[in-house]
Amino acid sequence: MNGRDDEFLKTLLTAFRGEAAEHLQDISAGLLELERSPAPEVVERVYREAHSLKGAARAVSQAGVESLCQALESIFAAWKRQEWQPSPASFDTLHRATDLIQHLVETPDGIEPDRVAQRVAEIETLRSASPPPGATEKTGGTGEPVLPAAPASDTIRVATRKLDGLILQAEEMLAVKLAATQRAGDLRELQSQFAEQLRAAAPDPHHLRVLEAKLKKLSRSAEHDSHTIGRMVDDLLDGSKKLLMLPCATFLNGLPKLVRDLCRDQSKEADLVVRGGEVEIDKRILEEMKDPLIHLVRNCIDHGVETPEERTRQGKPARATITASVTQVDGNKVEIIVSDDGAGIAAGNIKAAAIKHGLVSAAEARQLDEPAALSLMFLSGVSTAPIITEISGRGLGLAIVREKSEKLGGRVSVQTQPGHGTTFRILLPLTLATFRGTLVQTAGQTFVLPAANVERTGRVRGADIKTVESNETIALDGRAVALVRLANALELPATPAPEDEPVWLTFVVVTAGEKRIALGVEAVLGVQEVLVKPLSRPLVRVRNIAGATVLGSGTAVLILNVADLLQSAANVRPVAKSAPALAVERKALLVVEDSITSRMLLKNILESAGYRVRTAVDGLDALSLLKTEPFDGVVSDVEMPRLNGFGLTDRIRADRKLAELPVVLVTALGSQEDRERGVDVGANAYIVKSSFDQSNLLEALRRLV
Repeated sequence: MNGRDDEFLKTLLTAFRGEAAEHLQDISAGLLELERSPAPEVVERVYREAHSLKGAARAVSQAGVESLCQALESIFAAWKRQEWQPSPASFDTLHRATDLIQHLVETPDGIEPDRVAQRVAEIETLRSASPPPGATEKTGGTGEPVLPAAPASDTIRVATRKLDGLILQAEEMLAVKLAATQRAGDLRELQSQFAEQLRAAAPDPHHLRVLEAKLKKLSRSAEHDSHTIGRMVDDLLDGSKKLLMLPCATFLNGLPKLVRDLCRDQSKEADLVVRGGEVEIDKRILEEMKDPLIHLVRNCIDHGVETPEERTRQGKPARATITASVTQVDGNKVEIIVSDDGAGIAAGNIKAAAIKHGLVSAAEARQLDEPAALSLMFLSGVSTAPIITEISGRGLGLAIVREKSEKLGGRVSVQTQPGHGTTFRILLPLTLATFRGTLVQTAGQTFVLPAANVERTGRVRGADIKTVESNETIALDGRAVALVRLANALELPATPAPEDEPVWLTFVVVTAGEKRIALGVEAVLGVQEVLVKPLSRPLVRVRNIAGATVLGSGTAVLILNVADLLQSAANVRPVAKSAPALAVERKALLVVEDSITSRMLLKNILESAGYRVRTAVDGLDALSLLKTEPFDGVVSDVEMPRLNGFGLTDRIRADRKLAELPVVLVTALGSQEDRERGVDVGANAYIVKSSFDQSNLLEALRRLV
């Protein structure tokens, strides 16, 4: 098979996986309906789905899937003709078959043919338990069941990578809108300054008035263009966002089977009620929240739902009810609720688990009220399960639920009533791409705080800042709120205020979940819509940083992760004033990185650690700087245009003046071959991290520079 055929087959298999996922979801949902209440129209539906999936599998030579679908189709056909009736145990066999089909679709080469044959035999055994009386199925000339033609569809399949690329291009237009607004504002300011100069000029400066008229006309044109571009970009972004919106049913419809399987494993009984499947959310949010929501449902069954015997003793229905609902609130937010009518959660048990794992002391636990005690369950390591199982007991699940929610700009809360059940609520944004951001300045740098996390801004006199137990606080609405300088939380060198001026501190109160803190900043620059640029590898996870954006002025700034920031701020203590330290010459580093986001983050990390940093966009740019400026070390990416990191290192080692210069390669290329190549060209350190850890880089530089 040639390369073109291989590529075509890959395309076919990708399309097949998407189609198979839809058929399997419908079959599983149909089986769950039939298990509760058999209905002829549902039997017909699962029969057709199995038939369609069989045909699709045959087209891409997936023999295992085809065999299993053929067996399912036969048993459903017998059911249609009332020649076979399922027992409760037979549903387990049918569900096991759909599970195996799912595995075959995802990993076609990872399953032994014997497993397929075994599942087919199990289904055929079900059929033989009720032998047909001789009725025949109506078929066409090929022996296949005669099915009516499917209605024409008004939809098409598009690969998500293509869609994501298109959306990204549309989102980039926000920078054009911001730039147009900035230029229009600059022209307004220039026009005002020109008018002032004109009034101060000599009488009848005709040529200046001609220039003023032209400037006014240019300013009006810029305003008009800015308004037009802004409207077009807003419409484009709104339309693009809708392309990424998926109904929650795409995820929620898979939960009933999960509940069924978990209840079977634990000898419990529960029904899952799903509401709000029609609500549409950004698919990126759905993907991020898939695992947390699965864990919450698992948690309901493992910790909440009692056994049927225990529920009967308590006067409850033997079958528990679990609810998963989605509701759109406030226009641009969505609330996800997962609840059960089980045993509830005792705050005392949460406290005991937190004390056991050393997360709070016994004295601290005694001072916690019930909401504060319940919030401890979201800490990593807290679990009330007596043993560790594949379902729970490690104390990680709820910590991940909170972390994912806050990462997306949302929050999670819990309510419980012992003996009556527990409810988890997650509030999330509907879309991810753009959001309102509050621009703040500290240590001479500009940062963005998500406006959704900003409660208020204000100013406070230095004399009104109080110290309570070594922590600075300010009074807001009659309550003391902890105050931390943003520069200290980010470990940046703060810019001292002039001593001859009245001391006023600008602050921003931010919240995440139940936490609240005031951050001291140099200035609040305003609020504007910003486009989130996610971090690229290897800078996937940098503490306190959620991403980056580009302002209308063209300046790239970092977006702060408020949940991380609150944790960093909790570890900051006021630093006593001391005599100025003697100036120390800082080491100079050259950062070589073609990604603007990664380049900016590396520069920020290294400058925060005390280095002087220059940047280059690729290897050739770096060589030019190395020939004109002295550096104490080089930190470089590997994959870059024109001259990559390997080539740059090789050129440095070949230059007599630069041969001893330390070079650290920071890259996502982690194969043994890539590592060996890094050593061969003379790199002093080769840092590979799928999740970037800045301490590794700083430690390497401390040893080398």
